[in-house]
Amino acid sequence: SWAHLVPDNQDDSIWQKDHANHPSEIQVEFLELIAELEGEFQRKSTGLISTGQTPAMLVHVGLPGGRATEREFAEMHELARTAGVHIVDTVQQQRQTPHPKYAVGFGKLEDLTQRALQLGVELLIFTSELTPAQLRALSVATDMKVLDRTQLILDIFAQHAKSKDGKIQVELAQLKYNLPRLSDKHTGMSRLAGGIGGRGPGETKLEINRRRARDRIRHLEKQINQLGKQRQLRRGNRERNDAPILDIVGYTNAGKSTLLNTLTSSKVLSENKLFATLRPTSRRLVLPSLTPVIMTDTVGFIHDLPEELVSAFKATLEEVHHADVLLHVVDASDEAFEEHIEAVERILYDMGAAEKKRVLVFNKIDQLPKEKAQLMARKYGAVALSALDKSTFTALYQHIERALAAPTQEHPPTPEQKSWS
Repeated sequence: SWAHLVPDNQDDSIWQKDHANHPSEIQVEFLELIAELEGEFQRKSTGLISTGQTPAMLVHVGLPGGRATEREFAEMHELARTAGVHIVDTVQQQRQTPHPKYAVGFGKLEDLTQRALQLGVELLIFTSELTPAQLRALSVATDMKVLDRTQLILDIFAQHAKSKDGKIQVELAQLKYNLPRLSDKHTGMSRLAGGIGGRGPGETKLEINRRRARDRIRHLEKQINQLGKQRQLRRGNRERNDAPILDIVGYTNAGKSTLLNTLTSSKVLSENKLFATLRPTSRRLVLPSLTPVIMTDTVGFIHDLPEELVSAFKATLEEVHHADVLLHVVDASDEAFEEHIEAVERILYDMGAAEKKRVLVFNKIDQLPKEKAQLMARKYGAVALSALDKSTFTALYQHIERALAAPTQEHPPTPEQKSWS
């Protein structure tokens, strides 16, 4: 018996297997077969359109009660695009529980490995978070680089971090995530910290790496605490000026920075990418009633925000606690907008900011029929606008002034008690 991969012919065949009862029955010239296959693979690869991005395969393990697969794939495709990764194929498997070693079943792992070879894929991205053991086992089994959703988000944060505090927070998040994932692979377990004062059992290279990572984490946490004190001083100055503070929160890529730019005629970075904003940016706005307010743009939230990011960006997200009103911006053109609202509300509740007064803003109504946008706004008690069009802001100003004058909720409902459908 013999088998070989076949070029992608738009069907489900990944490889072809042949069999002969006796060697004398084999009518195949193997050198010619190999030459023909290599030529066909070459023609296929030459015809592919190169995006200049890393080719990757997206792997989704569907579990009972999990998110809809289409929404999961759509969000992961957007994350990959933002990270500079080109998804060339997707693989999914429904399971009751993830495989303890590979997340997917062994048979599915063989299939996706062969499919990756067929497509020239260099990277596997899993839509769910993988355990350290799963990451190591998958890397060894596939001989490819393997990332999970959290690592992809961390990579995007690392690309977008420009300020000193942003870089510190990203490095801290990466260290906290990678510390339990440090393995003894290629670390030279026999290398000891010898020399005077270092004799005896010593430390393995792995232990040294972990100790250095923990030391670095403590150092970065001190720096973040110091930066938090500096922000508190700046907030104190703003509060002494008696200017109310409005924080813009919302799901990532909902249009928060664009809204801030249009409201305050500023030029904060705004891109059609996830997590374009990592550092809080404050601007002054004078409402039509001549009331001056301070508006602050914050980092975007996302469904199942990794715990490492929440803790590392605590100094950034603490701006929310000092806000008088939250502007919750929602991309109304996204089919999953209700799910996005729930994700933001859950994070605000977990942060202890559920009692904050807020104005729900449905953005990007220019991408919807006018009647549908107004109907959605009435149903959810939201303000419908386009962040690119200042003429749609009249109702927003009215809602902000009304919220500033309203009392704070003493017993806010939990996310479970709210209904958005």
